[in-house]
Amino acid sequence: MPAMFAVGDKVIANATLATFAAFGSFALLLLVDFGGSMRDRLQAQAALSLVGGVFVCLGTMASRSAWLAVAAMALVGFAVLFAGVVSSVLAGATTSLLLSFILPVSLAGPISSIPARLAGWSMASGAALLAVALLWPAPEHDLLRGPAITACRALAVRLRADVAYAIGGEARPSEAARDAAAERANTAISALRRAFFATPYRPTGLGTSVRMLVRLVDELNWLNAIIIHSEARMDGTPANRPACVVRSTAASVLERGADLLSSREVSPDALHAALAELRAALAELERGDTLSLPVHPSVAGSVAADDRIGEFISSLDPGFRAQELSFVVLQIAGNIDLAAAAERRSWVERLLGRQPAGITGTLSAAQERAGAHVERHSVWLHNSVRAAVGLGLAVLVAKLTGVQHSFWVVLGTLSVLRSNALSTGQNVVGGLLGTTAGFIAGAALVALTGANTTLLWLLLPPAVLLAGFAPAAISFAAGQAAFTLTLLILFNILQPAGWQIGLVRIEDVALGCAVSVVVGLLFWPRGAAAALGTALAQAYDDSVRYLASAVEFGMGRCDQSTASRPAPTDEAMHAAAASRRLDDTFRGYLAERGAKPIPLAEVTGLLTGVAGLRLAADAVLDLWQRDDAAGGDRAAARRELIASSQLMVDWYSRFAASLTGRGDVPNPLQRDELADGRLIDAVSRDLRREDGRASATAARMIWTGDHLDAARRLQGVIVGSARAASPTS
Repeated sequence: MPAMFAVGDKVIANATLATFAAFGSFALLLLVDFGGSMRDRLQAQAALSLVGGVFVCLGTMASRSAWLAVAAMALVGFAVLFAGVVSSVLAGATTSLLLSFILPVSLAGPISSIPARLAGWSMASGAALLAVALLWPAPEHDLLRGPAITACRALAVRLRADVAYAIGGEARPSEAARDAAAERANTAISALRRAFFATPYRPTGLGTSVRMLVRLVDELNWLNAIIIHSEARMDGTPANRPACVVRSTAASVLERGADLLSSREVSPDALHAALAELRAALAELERGDTLSLPVHPSVAGSVAADDRIGEFISSLDPGFRAQELSFVVLQIAGNIDLAAAAERRSWVERLLGRQPAGITGTLSAAQERAGAHVERHSVWLHNSVRAAVGLGLAVLVAKLTGVQHSFWVVLGTLSVLRSNALSTGQNVVGGLLGTTAGFIAGAALVALTGANTTLLWLLLPPAVLLAGFAPAAISFAAGQAAFTLTLLILFNILQPAGWQIGLVRIEDVALGCAVSVVVGLLFWPRGAAAALGTALAQAYDDSVRYLASAVEFGMGRCDQSTASRPAPTDEAMHAAAASRRLDDTFRGYLAERGAKPIPLAEVTGLLTGVAGLRLAADAVLDLWQRDDAAGGDRAAARRELIASSQLMVDWYSRFAASLTGRGDVPNPLQRDELADGRLIDAVSRDLRREDGRASATAARMIWTGDHLDAARRLQGVIVGSARAASPTS
């Protein structure tokens, strides 16, 4: 920044060019930090520079008319802020992009000033590219890859320990060793979730491999939850050999997936071979469960029938647990394989936008993500509208009052505007205190140096360093103080005016803060906690409807007596969109200052429940997309499963309503043994092959019922979290 400022001021002798070179350097190097490989960072930096140059031109053209400037600021502000939902790269560049428009639109200038302004921005862009590439270049860092690799390997070790413990013999691990494996897995999953929620926006770009990696967060977390539940069910029961084989091969798949993630040089052949083994083990498990189905119906209601049904359900339980687990592992492996395939593409394939088979294109992904937030309850939409109105209003205030250095009014608004009025007020205090402290320090400095600009030039680099370092290392107020000090030095070099510049900045920032408070009070002042409850309610409601639709789809495929229905694509998209909105709302909740009214542990439990419902729906859908053509009367079993799915919809709808204060948290549903008996009876009576054995469809219907029962068991976990989170509980 000092170098570009010196070139503009001393070499070219153009104050406008020097100003835009200085602020451009600040925007492109201190307000943004792209991740990924060096190539990715330079591409993102170049794209930011290009778009910023366009904004400099547009802002200058709109700056001569107050109303045009206000409208342009509001439109650009909304577009930039809302576009951040599409990609973490865009979200991370938001402040830089806004500054590139705020500076020219608030500093009125004729069209003839565009070349000088653009030249200053271009100088800063070139310097930024060189600095990123050559000055202390950051190593390649992926927020999720490392934790995901660790989680895959830890879960594989946990699975192997559980299998060895269940089988017994000389290789059986001790209780302490098994508990240690479980603790390492739990720790790895917690670290993965912390990495995922460590930023105020989803750590996702539009890059294919990054999109695939993000999917692993929910899948690995839910896999761990399944293993935990399976451990409790396995203890004290004889080992189910086919289920143990499935679990062992699932561990191999996780290990091969971790190997593929850890190096781009690793061939995917080992993962593909492990996947083939897992599918073969799963098919053998399905055949075994099919053969274990009762051949002859029993006398309904008899004690013997009740005992037989209970024994049968218990006998199928290990098989279902293994099937449930294997489905999630197959999803994890599929996403790892796609991520690796995307990374193996040549630069020509990347340039042409060619995607590995099974992945949506970049444009489709962007449309899907943006579409998820075009919804009136979206916190991201709320914040984008709020900030756009605030920035437009700040430009209007600056233009109407005619204050000096009017862009500080807009920057003051941008600096302190947060998601609700209370948080905005807290930042107003910090901003004004920091600015005042910076003014006092700067005024003393200017008084001591007098007209000695050489000394100011020497002090400029450490002042810039402090301005960039203080907000993260010390506090928001310290950052404001350091920034004010930097600006006093900068403007006293350009046009020596003494300490009065500091007073102007305090006045301008105060106006900007006032605008932020007004906007925060007018637009959604309830804060992130209330928004989190609404987002959770929507996610549960949409996810359980997706589950019910998946069951109806399966029942339509398996019963020729009823009309088939298309795959629930729309319901799946709605559930995924609600989950994305929930993620972003939770990030806003984490970013809120002050005490958290809802304990984070309980919120995490509720988020895990949403992922569990969605993955259960995915599993049911996968189950019936590969149905065979076996005959048999399926009507009775179909009615039982449809009735069970409707019970889930009714219960989760009431639960969702309770999360927004529209009723009490309902008690968990108890297992309906009579309904289970009717389902088993219908399956064993109606779904038999010519040899008298049950068809594969029979096992899939039982497994569908088990997935619904998993959704019922989930209620016991999330009810506790919801009641602990409720202020009235």
